[in-house]
Amino acid sequence: MIKILFVCHGNICRSPMAEFVFKDMVKKAGLENDFFIDSAATSTEEIGNNIHRGTLRKLESVGIHGSSHIARQIAKSDFDNFDYIIGMEDYNVYNIKRFYGINDSKNDKANKKIFKLLDLTDNKRNIDDPWYTGDFDTTYDDILKGLNALLEFVKSKNNS
Repeated sequence: MIKILFVCHGNICRSPMAEFVFKDMVKKAGLENDFFIDSAATSTEEIGNNIHRGTLRKLESVGIHGSSHIARQIAKSDFDNFDYIIGMEDYNVYNIKRFYGINDSKNDKANKKIFKLLDLTDNKRNIDDPWYTGDFDTTYDDILKGLNALLEFVKSKNNS
């Protein structure tokens, strides 16, 4: 089983959007039993809160339900429990590594496990936080690009 954790600052916008869209993608591909997918925050600001209403509206507009989500912070055990811990922006990746006490940028295990979602695409950049931009459509489009690349990446890694 491939275990993937999506991470953003508060776990109410980008990371749960990635979580629920990816769950939908792997289900439609007939791979849902091959994956465990979750999301978390680097901060404690939104712990216990529901998914952001803008994220929920965007997910519902594409036929995906995410209303069962409750924000949580990353846990120490997540590093060993997940194969991939994927941030949405540089700041998330920095905070994930800091949370796990990873100071060495040459730490191969961490660098293979922790990276930004769009690092797997030809357009390696941050995914903007719709909490600030209000643009959930662009966030969704960016996440979808990253998730398509992630699915191909994971399938190719597990077929070799």
